[in-house]
Amino acid sequence: MLTDDAAAFASSAGRGMYLAFWAARIPNATALLGRQGRLTFAELNARANRFAHALRARGVRAGDALAVLCHNSFELVDVVMATRRIGVRLTPINYQLGADEVAYILNDSDAKVFVASERFAAAASSAAERCRSLELRIAADGAIAGFEDLQSFQRGQPEHDVPDPVLGVNMLYTSGSTGKPKGVERPSAPPVPNARIVFGPGRSLCLCTGPLYHAAPLAFSLISPLFNGAGVLLMDGWDAERSLQLIEEHGVTHTHMVPTMFHRLLALPSEVRERYDLSSLEYVLHGAAPCPVPLKRALIEWLGPVVFEYYGATEGLGTIVDAETWLQKPGTVGKPDPSDQICILNEVGEALPPRQSGLVYLKAPEGMRFRYYKDVDKTEAAFRGDYFTLGDVGYIDEDGYLFLTDRSANLIISGGVNIYPAEVDAVLLTHPAVQDVAVFGIPNAEWGEEVKAAVELRSDTAPSDALARELIEHCRARLAHYKCPRSVDFFDKLPRQDTGKLSKYALREQYRRGASATARHE
Repeated sequence: MLTDDAAAFASSAGRGMYLAFWAARIPNATALLGRQGRLTFAELNARANRFAHALRARGVRAGDALAVLCHNSFELVDVVMATRRIGVRLTPINYQLGADEVAYILNDSDAKVFVASERFAAAASSAAERCRSLELRIAADGAIAGFEDLQSFQRGQPEHDVPDPVLGVNMLYTSGSTGKPKGVERPSAPPVPNARIVFGPGRSLCLCTGPLYHAAPLAFSLISPLFNGAGVLLMDGWDAERSLQLIEEHGVTHTHMVPTMFHRLLALPSEVRERYDLSSLEYVLHGAAPCPVPLKRALIEWLGPVVFEYYGATEGLGTIVDAETWLQKPGTVGKPDPSDQICILNEVGEALPPRQSGLVYLKAPEGMRFRYYKDVDKTEAAFRGDYFTLGDVGYIDEDGYLFLTDRSANLIISGGVNIYPAEVDAVLLTHPAVQDVAVFGIPNAEWGEEVKAAVELRSDTAPSDALARELIEHCRARLAHYKCPRSVDFFDKLPRQDTGKLSKYALREQYRRGASATARHE
C-alpha cells in the first residue's frame, strides 16, 4: 500500500470505515459470496450505509447497543458493517439458544435494537417481549410478529457514506458453561486480528465455515478479510465435502476451521478428498479447541505448510504458529511475542519454571483491558495485575514455546493425581473405529473421580463390550494406566456446539443427573 493510501486507510479504519476505503479503490471486487449471490465492495458499502442512516434516523446513537440473532447471511454482514461506522455496541447472539437465554442476553446487554432472522422467529418474539430496553425490533428477512421488515425500515435512506463516522465495538458473550454468560466489553475496538495472515486486496477469498455469532469466525473469517480488502464466501452450515467443493470452485485462499472439522475432512474417503483441487489455499487458520498432534500432522501432510494455529478467545489473542515451526515443536500453539505476553502461574500467582504446568495468563493489550459487562467480581477474578486467564492449563518449554495441557474446568483429579483429558482424547482419536471422543471425570466413591470416555464411532463400526475393552487397552498401551478410561460409553452423537466444539460440560451434567439417554453403557 502506498504511503498516502496507508494514511488514508488508517484514518478510515479508525472510524470504522475500512469497507468504504476499499469500496472507493476496488469497487467491483468481490466482497461477499453466498447462497444469496454476490456483492461487490461498492454494493456492500452502500448496503451498510443505508442501514446506518436508517438507525440514526430512528434515534440510535453512538454508545447504544444492538443485538442480532441471525444465521450467516448478507443481512447479518450489513448489520456488522453498519454498527462499526456509527459507534454502536454490537452483540451477536448464539442462535442455538432458547428464548429464555436470548432474553437474558438482550436484557443484560441493554439492547436498544434487536435484529433477527425469520428462521429464529419463535425465540426472537418470545425474548423481545421480555426485554425492557428494546425500542426497535427488525426482521432481517421474512416476517416476525411485532418486528419491522428490514427493507421497509431502511427504505429511502441514502447509500452515501455517513458524514461523521464513529468506530463501533463488539460485545460478545461467553459460553456460560459454568454460569450465566457474560459480555466481554472493551473501552474501544480491539485491533483487527491479522495473526501474520497476509491478504491480497481484490484477490484473496476467505471461506467462512463457522457461525458469525462466534468470536473466531466473526474476527478471522469476516472482519479481518474485509478489513484487508479480501472477499468472504459465507457458508450457512458446514459440511465436509461441500467445503472442499467450494474451495475448488471459487479458488478459496483463506479459511478458518476448528479441529473437529479437520477430523471430519480427514475421515472422508481418500477418493473424495483427492477429487478436489485445493491448491489455491494459502492459509488454513485454526484455534478454538486443542488439536491432537496426529490429527494436525495428517492435515499438514495433506494440505502442505499452509496451516496456522492461534491461541486465544473472545477476551484476547495470545500466540500464533505456522506449520514449519509446529513440525519442529509438535503440539505447540506458538511462541509469545513479546516474551512477556504470556506467563504460567500456580494457584497463588507465582510464576512457574519451564515445562511445569499451571494456569496460562495473557497480558491485556495496552489500553485495551476488557471487563465482563456488569460483573466486577468476575472481571477481577480473571486478572492478576495486567494479566488475565481463560482457565487454560499449560506450560512454556525451555525455548519459550507455549503448550496447552487442557482446560482447568476439564481437569480430573483421581486419588489426588491430576489427569488432563485432552491427552487421553488424542490417543483415542488414533483408533480406527473412533469418529470422535470426549474424556471427562465422573464421581467415584473411593478415588473422588474416575476417567470416563464417551465415544462416537465411525458409521461402519458397531458398539460392543469387546470394542470398549479394546479402546481401554489401546490407551493402556500408550499412556500410564491411571490416565486411562475405567469405562467407555458409546454415543450416536456427542453433544457439541455448532462451532464444532464438544460440550464436555453437557456430558458431565448428563452423568451428574445419573442418566444418558443416547449412551449405550458397556
